[in-house]
Amino acid sequence: MHWQIGKRIKEDVLYNKRAEYGKQIVKNLAGRLTERYGYGWGYEKLKHCIRSAYAFSETEIRYAVRTQLTWTHLRLLMSIEDDLKRQFYMEMCRLEHWDTRTLNEKIDTQLYELTALSKKPEEIIKQELAKIRDTNTLIPDVVFRSDYFLDMLGLTDVYSEKDLENAILVQIQSFIKELGTDFAFLDRQKRITVDAIDYYIDLLFYHRRLRRLVVIDLKLGKFKPEYEGQMLLYLRYLNKNERMENEESPIGLILCSEGNTEHIEYLMLDDNNIRVAQYYTQLPDKKLLSKKLQRAIAIAKEHYITHSSSSPKPLS
Repeated sequence: MHWQIGKRIKEDVLYNKRAEYGKQIVKNLAGRLTERYGYGWGYEKLKHCIRSAYAFSETEIRYAVRTQLTWTHLRLLMSIEDDLKRQFYMEMCRLEHWDTRTLNEKIDTQLYELTALSKKPEEIIKQELAKIRDTNTLIPDVVFRSDYFLDMLGLTDVYSEKDLENAILVQIQSFIKELGTDFAFLDRQKRITVDAIDYYIDLLFYHRRLRRLVVIDLKLGKFKPEYEGQMLLYLRYLNKNERMENEESPIGLILCSEGNTEHIEYLMLDDNNIRVAQYYTQLPDKKLLSKKLQRAIAIAKEHYITHSSSSPKPLS
């Protein structure tokens, strides 16, 4: 109803014009509607109706209604100017049943910018979002992020990987919430034996929607190339010995206390089902974080385009 009202005003009253053109016209209209229908149709309300008509196509608004997103959800989504970002939050709301408070928190903490999906070219993002919408399933690129905020652990400036692991287990509920929904904790220091040598997986989770085991390896400092080999060993062991019927292959997340984006990008770890992210035990300044995220996105997209353009072209 709100969208239909906004569409009518946009097309028949404002003639599809924006900005200051229709400000006084909408104010006058709000006064007339309030006189006739009473409280609830003031200027601010009509502005939101009009914004919804600009933000959503008829197909999108019907989709939103069908998936039981409320007007409050849509008002929050309207504040997002980027179409792809807005579609991402709409899909996540639908799949993970976010209330409006959760949606507001995710937008405020820049969840989209933190995902691997946001760092891909626009056309790839469109394809991935369409896949999520059509199949009703999540993909790893929206589940795993480039940064995690573990300030709830209460760690001091000096701590070991063991301290980090222990703190996570004490605060396991908060840790899982930061990871995202659908993660289930399975084990810590899980022992696997290869050629009579024991190895220990820091943390083992299961993601219900991805239907995958998730290995989390905790590292102090920056990512090092040798971490990839260690994670590959864990994943291949689990794939052969622990993977259940109907499950996808395991996936690994290496959490490092410092970031080195270019190093990680050049190794193309995604090809081996490995994700690397930075974690923070104290919340960084939001402006600095935003700059860091934008730089990471730019580097990732540039690397993707360069890699794609240098790939051999198929023979016609």
